[in-house]
Amino acid sequence: MGQRVTFPSNAHTCQGYLAGPSSSKGPAVVVIQEWWGLVPHIQDVVERFAREGFLAIAPDLYHGKTTKSPDDAQKMVMELDVDRAVAEIIGAGNYLLQRPECTSKQYGVVGFCMGGGLAQFAAVNDTNVGATVSFYGGFKKVVTDWEKLSAPLILIYGEDDKGVTAEKGRELGAKLQKMGKNAEVVIYPHAQHAFFNDTRPEVYNAEAAADAWKRTVELFRRTL
Repeated sequence: MGQRVTFPSNAHTCQGYLAGPSSSKGPAVVVIQEWWGLVPHIQDVVERFAREGFLAIAPDLYHGKTTKSPDDAQKMVMELDVDRAVAEIIGAGNYLLQRPECTSKQYGVVGFCMGGGLAQFAAVNDTNVGATVSFYGGFKKVVTDWEKLSAPLILIYGEDDKGVTAEKGRELGAKLQKMGKNAEVVIYPHAQHAFFNDTRPEVYNAEAAADAWKRTVELFRRTL
């Protein structure tokens, strides 16, 4: 259903995984990978968006590298050039907006874990971002200027996440709401980190994942 494509970003070219709706047209969504890379799970998420009527892409932020090893993933994260990664995310979004099958004037951004943190960062660095969903997003290399946030944001966490804790999510949500931002915090009981990833049965939570997916699709349909 999907295909590898090349798109321009910041004076160089990048690759990504693209899928579009069967109706041939739809609003734009950028999917940002976990620290494992552009693995089949992320490609599947792109295809799920396409089945929901969106034109979706996942930029390959590791440029062909993937891993199943947490140690290797940690190393890849540390080596990632954040500014270049965000430029590639923005490049992917603008690539979608310029495609003839795109029906939206802005694009949505959704990311998971590392990708959730990058989604937050992209949301404040591109006015073309029309909505953002961050799944258990945390990325210590990123300092986000929340004053620049203009589009609605959903922050999603698992109550049992020991890394990107629900408490951190509550604190961030309260801060953004105090700033007058359109930010919603959703915390799922009995859900662990990466609960959306159905290729990891040790952490996957079907009930939480289904509800989070519904919220994400509804936000993008409402705003894009």
